[in-house]
Amino acid sequence: MPDSAMWMNAFHEAGPVVPVVPVVPEDVHGTRRVVLFGPPGSGKTTAAGALGRRLGLPVVRLAPRPQDARIACAGLLELALALPALPAARELTAALDEAAGESGSPDDAGRALRLRRQTAALLREAPPMTLVVDNAQWLDAASAAVLGWALRLAPDLPVIAAERTWRPGPAGHWCGEDTCAVRIPPLTAPQVAALLSPYRLAPREVTRIHARSGGNPALALALADASRPLPDREGEGEPALPPTASRLVGEWLDEVPDRVRELLTFAALDDRPDLELLGRLAGPAAEALLAQAEAAGLLDTGQPDGTVRFTASAIGAELVARLPGHARRDLHGRLAEASHDSVRRDRHTVLAADADDPRSARRAAGAAVRARQRGDHALAAELSLLAARRTPHDDGDLLTERALTAVHDAAHYGDLPRARAAARLVLGHDTTPDQRVDALVALIDASGQHLRSADELFADALRAAAGRPDLTARLLIRQSIWANVNEGDPQRGCDLAGRATALAETAGDTTTTVMALTMQARLQRVLGDPATETTLGRALSLPRAASVPVNGTPQHLAARHALFDDRPEEARTALLPLLVEAERTGDAEATVDILRSLAEAELRAGRCARALDHAHRAQALTDGTSLSPAPACYTSALVEGTARRTDLALVHARRGVDTARQEDNKVFLSRNLFALGHLLLATGRPKEALTALEEVRDLERLQQVRDPSVLRWHPELAETLVALGRLDQAQSLLDDARRTATDLGRDAVLPPLERTQALLDAARGDYDTAARRLTEAADRLRHLPLERGRTLLALSHTERRGRRRASARAAAQSAADLFTAHQALPWAETAAHTLGRLEAAPTDDSPRPRLTSAEQRCAELAAAGASNRDIATALTISVKTVEATLTRVYRKLGLHSRFQLAHAVTPARE
Repeated sequence: MPDSAMWMNAFHEAGPVVPVVPVVPEDVHGTRRVVLFGPPGSGKTTAAGALGRRLGLPVVRLAPRPQDARIACAGLLELALALPALPAARELTAALDEAAGESGSPDDAGRALRLRRQTAALLREAPPMTLVVDNAQWLDAASAAVLGWALRLAPDLPVIAAERTWRPGPAGHWCGEDTCAVRIPPLTAPQVAALLSPYRLAPREVTRIHARSGGNPALALALADASRPLPDREGEGEPALPPTASRLVGEWLDEVPDRVRELLTFAALDDRPDLELLGRLAGPAAEALLAQAEAAGLLDTGQPDGTVRFTASAIGAELVARLPGHARRDLHGRLAEASHDSVRRDRHTVLAADADDPRSARRAAGAAVRARQRGDHALAAELSLLAARRTPHDDGDLLTERALTAVHDAAHYGDLPRARAAARLVLGHDTTPDQRVDALVALIDASGQHLRSADELFADALRAAAGRPDLTARLLIRQSIWANVNEGDPQRGCDLAGRATALAETAGDTTTTVMALTMQARLQRVLGDPATETTLGRALSLPRAASVPVNGTPQHLAARHALFDDRPEEARTALLPLLVEAERTGDAEATVDILRSLAEAELRAGRCARALDHAHRAQALTDGTSLSPAPACYTSALVEGTARRTDLALVHARRGVDTARQEDNKVFLSRNLFALGHLLLATGRPKEALTALEEVRDLERLQQVRDPSVLRWHPELAETLVALGRLDQAQSLLDDARRTATDLGRDAVLPPLERTQALLDAARGDYDTAARRLTEAADRLRHLPLERGRTLLALSHTERRGRRRASARAAAQSAADLFTAHQALPWAETAAHTLGRLEAAPTDDSPRPRLTSAEQRCAELAAAGASNRDIATALTISVKTVEATLTRVYRKLGLHSRFQLAHAVTPARE
């Protein structure tokens, strides 16, 4: 199989998708000798070629094959034939032919010296070039020895070798003493999503392929290219690999000896293998065996907690699939003997036993209880399902009880395949309506954002709940969520939640009443219903039930409302104990939701480092379970774009948009589009931002979202319209949003609207009013440092346009200080750039050509990236008038291009 190119660029911004090369560290680019290593399919060939082209010299490429490794001097012959015009190449070819026709070995001293001399002469005679040796693991030993000697005499010749493992001999690598060794990094989750985009897979399928492939592009493509979608795991761990993927992983495993593969098989059979366990199994040789596995790129032994993990979970799946049943049971028995952890010892004991042994079911059930108690919820989900499956079918009550436990364990951890498998056990037996509804509701909850697959579950559950108001109320709450998320109809969802409240109260079911009231209040806030706080107050007044998911409690909703109202400290105080509770119960979706809320609270309060930590934890937990990526991607995009890197933030936002579209999740489609538009506006691309933000506006209107505090797209869209010169549209939007916010008492929304109104005033030439608005808005935002910094930055731009440079510098400095103090790196860079332009600009007393108002407006729009036609439309003039006006601007300012104009004139959006 050829080494795979990374076919798709995960970081494409706009325009056509282009090929991408693996990421090679920047410090490699100045190095003359580089060895790129990694398993088959990791992108070594692509990286070597790209690195060679980057050096700007012609590339001479050698590509030995497996059979060449056994033929002495095959590599030297390939080098000579690659440079046929050179006399030294012809001399080397003749010498090799002569050596081949004589008895004896080409390694004999005389012949070896002659080959060294001729190879060195060839490298000296060769024109400037870069030598690339692909598949260097198959370069024959004689050629490697001669090349290594000759390269010492040609230190300026760039050499790039690509091979499977980094195995320098005792004297170092043949490339040279100063060789830089670089392991090809795996693809990230967003890159795999981009790579597989032509396959149009469901997001959770892409997540699974990323985990199974470990980011190896060739393996990811092989998994995606299987004749059918990957099957659900059915609670049995990883399914067998499709043939192409199996062959590729087999190549990886063939790189290591049998004893290493045996130790890796033990690791594959344990759910959390660690160095101590593997050391007990392999004895003193364990360290050396593990080092070989790590050098081959199969295993990562550098985990802080002492555990080891496969670089791709498909490696473990392939190792297990190769085992016959009896051999697998024998190895589990050895693992049970070696394990010092009682829960894991019981797991191995159960898996080593006969499947129809009822004692193994009891042991698995007991181990599941202990795993749950200590917070190991992934293991609890596996063990409880194992207990249910090994319970005799003639003991229906016990089987149903264990299967229901398995459903809840799997649902809490976000393990949808195991939840489905356990639910089938419940539904396949004679069970009560309560049990059937319990299983189906847990399965619906486990589906999370994958609600499009739950319609049949609702139908089954409603049949089972017929005549039972308490059970029906539980289902109506889930239908309310569906109506809001998938149908984009919060009004219908609110009505369903109201019906659920009435039914639950009739049945005297306090727990369900709390959940129904909370859902009703959530949607009332979206709809701008003044009864929101009354409904939420009723929910908060009722006793708290442990069975209510933490993210479905009124306490969490109250914290969200505090966030909407710009009270981040209050929100944080309420959220921290909820996070502890969510993590204790092992509810993955609840934990992600609380982490996301905490990330937003910390970001609003200006604590960027903490916000990043919460966002990263939410993203990691999402990517490790069956949860939809859309919610975590939204939070990651906002936090990453504010605190660290806008390029990564854009990747998260685009992934969130793509996922939400595929899942038909209208709520998080709006949110991820909002994040995308915000980031595009912040990075100076208002035309692209407009497309995203107008779709947000259309979606929010379609969903009847009235409260402007829930998703604050209004000021972002208005600022985008101002940047593009659509001032009347911006004014209309601002007037509507301000009126609604005032009617609903959403005072927190007003300062950002005032900031955008000030930008609009400045665009109309009223700099004094704009500066006054911005100063007042900044004063109202002292408790939100990042919003205050953004407002001060707008004030600096406005003062600069009003020719008040001292005030502009002071505002820019204050903004830069705020962003730096709160570690908002992208905004700090923007403020520093603004300050630098002000420091470098002429003072107010310096002679400077004055532009007319028409010239100023044309220049500002052109600096923002608008085309002549866009400017003509915005200013209601002809394209020829725009061209003539810009010609005058260039002449007055002594400029020759729009690039220079963008640095000389503040763009319209500023």
